[in-house]
Amino acid sequence: MDKILRNILKSIENEGYEAYIVGGYVRDSLLGKTTYDVDICTNALPKELVSIFPLYQNANGYGGFNLKIKQYNIDITTYRKELKYEGRNPVEIQYVSNLFEDIKRRDFTINSLCMDKNGNLIDLLNGQEDLKNKTIKVIGNVDKKFEEDPLRILRAIRFACILDFAIDSKTYNAIIKHKNKVKELSSERIKEELSKILSSPNFVKGLNLLSETGIKELLNLKYDNIKYVSDIMGMWAQIEIPNLSFSKMEKDNIDKIRNIIKLGKINNFNLFNDGLYVCQVAGEILGIDKKNINNSYKNMPIKSMKDIEISGKDVINILNIKPSKKVSEIVNDVKIQILNGKLKNKKNEIIKYIIGSEYNGQR
Repeated sequence: MDKILRNILKSIENEGYEAYIVGGYVRDSLLGKTTYDVDICTNALPKELVSIFPLYQNANGYGGFNLKIKQYNIDITTYRKELKYEGRNPVEIQYVSNLFEDIKRRDFTINSLCMDKNGNLIDLLNGQEDLKNKTIKVIGNVDKKFEEDPLRILRAIRFACILDFAIDSKTYNAIIKHKNKVKELSSERIKEELSKILSSPNFVKGLNLLSETGIKELLNLKYDNIKYVSDIMGMWAQIEIPNLSFSKMEKDNIDKIRNIIKLGKINNFNLFNDGLYVCQVAGEILGIDKKNINNSYKNMPIKSMKDIEISGKDVINILNIKPSKKVSEIVNDVKIQILNGKLKNKKNEIIKYIIGSEYNGQR
């Protein structure tokens, strides 16, 4: 355990309270994976935590607060029971003093493992056994857990995918039973979970589980053969799903990648109009060597309109015409000729082209 985390646990214990790391950090440590998102649970109340960490009073929304120390993102929360939900949010909680009561409210047994400051494991719900057997199993009443928070349905599939685990039969059957509740989730939450599935090299398992359980049809998720690429926009470009929340930049990049995939090749116009990043992602999907794409970009005669050796003002002076839409059309034509390799990006040659073309004499 990192000294930073050990010192946080010690700081809480030195004031007479219990404190354990719980959940994903412990799970991933046992699986030999590195993670910097850390959850700590304690019987110290929020007001007591504030007095222990007076310099860190960033509330996390769960009755505790968040510490950002170096690479770590640490959430500290008080042991609790969740008494009432609205939507998927617990709106009524009760602080408790017992670790077991807090652990029971969590989602899956593999996320119930705790670790003390000395690195000793506390396993109250046989999480180690399920971790060893590579099994995703809901803690307690699976129907109640999915009714309380339908996001757990997608989380079960996501963990099965990224960890390459199996979902136990009771949990799997409950996913099918409660699948319609996924529609209650926000677009942002659905996108977040699907993005984590698609980011995994084992994404096919996740998609298969979505299909088998009927969630694929429920979300109107459509795809053919998907090639895994490391960039999430490249994965989304190979999938159709309505009503998901993408930023304008994300939408633009997805559309550009799709257009290049349909074209089936990358040329100077793609590199000029869409940029190197988009072309690299699309090229990975198309199986085009990244070095070739980079070399093509490096050798481009122009990479932006600013690189063209003449401007609109030059065109006006050359042809002695007034500013108009025609000026931008001429500059654009020059760009096309340069990118096609039919015209060198040299001012004197561009001038000759403009004077000798059909534009000469146009007013």
